[in-house]
Amino acid sequence: MKEIELKLQGKIKRLTNQTFKFDKRVGEGWFSAVYFLKTREIVKEFCPENIVTMQFFQRNHAVLCGTDEVIALVKTFANNPEGLEIHSLQDGDKISPFETVLTIAGPYEDFGYLEGIIDGILSRRTSVATNVYNVVKAAGDKPVIFMGDRDDHFTQQAGDGYAAHIGGSTAQATHAMNEWWGKEGMGTMPHALIQLFNGDVVEAAKAYYKKYPEDDLIVLIDYNNDCINDALRLAREFGDNLKGVRVDTSRTMIDHYFIQNTHVLGTFDPRGANPELIFALREALDSEGYNHVKIVVSGGFNEERIKEFEERKVPADIYGIGGSLLKINIGFTGDNVLLNGEPQAKAGRRFRPNPRLEKVD
Repeated sequence: MKEIELKLQGKIKRLTNQTFKFDKRVGEGWFSAVYFLKTREIVKEFCPENIVTMQFFQRNHAVLCGTDEVIALVKTFANNPEGLEIHSLQDGDKISPFETVLTIAGPYEDFGYLEGIIDGILSRRTSVATNVYNVVKAAGDKPVIFMGDRDDHFTQQAGDGYAAHIGGSTAQATHAMNEWWGKEGMGTMPHALIQLFNGDVVEAAKAYYKKYPEDDLIVLIDYNNDCINDALRLAREFGDNLKGVRVDTSRTMIDHYFIQNTHVLGTFDPRGANPELIFALREALDSEGYNHVKIVVSGGFNEERIKEFEERKVPADIYGIGGSLLKINIGFTGDNVLLNGEPQAKAGRRFRPNPRLEKVD
């Protein structure tokens, strides 16, 4: 049983290193800035056993993520972790600019070298969670598929998938993205499958359906840059068994529909999976009775583009999004703000108590 299930059942309060599987070299200082390592050695020799309170914050309205990971990191690699006092918010909490999200109190030499790693975890996880939250909110009740496998290094998939889950995405492209929170990745076919059937989308779909009959059949229809005609060919072939079509037209391409219907041009940008193409696709499917076929759109979508689609009531049913969700745009800062219980911090920083913080067992 995954730890996330135990947490949801109330049997554990936080995910642990059983989920995160940290690189053991963290404890050797391999991932810490060298000046933190040097400071630890200086403190050990010249001013040991001073109790510092380290406080973490950021500067945006955001969806917090990474606290379980940070707490597990500290418990795994701090010296005498049982002697530290940790207070934290929870993953998924909405946070405000400069709000304290985490404090750690104890001898600096026991945990101080982890400061930069903690900042990095909170920054990446909170950025992804917040990005996903914003697009999910923009999409309303429509599903958002997290498709970030090709937009970053594969080693980030488990953590990014968890952060996307915290942000509200319930469908993700790879098994790894689901590792910390879910079960399996989801998806149907890439363009490569259609290529292997010489560009015949119907034959590719037949092979897919024969091999995976239990899957919902959702087929890419932009391979030939003729979305509407290929969608109708598929619908006529599969009928009720065709559950959806996906439009992934490049932003540098203009679908054949507009070349065949030049009278509609002149008032909009016809490139990519644009609103007019989706309106036309929906109308074509409905006119032949294929109202049940859902439309998935992907390719360069972000919060602003989804808002545009929703404001115009474009009949897209599902959004597939990748790279825009992985932008790291929220930075965390860790500051030592108390020394042996008394205020001591760099200019411009001060201890900011937060009654929302929970003491970590």
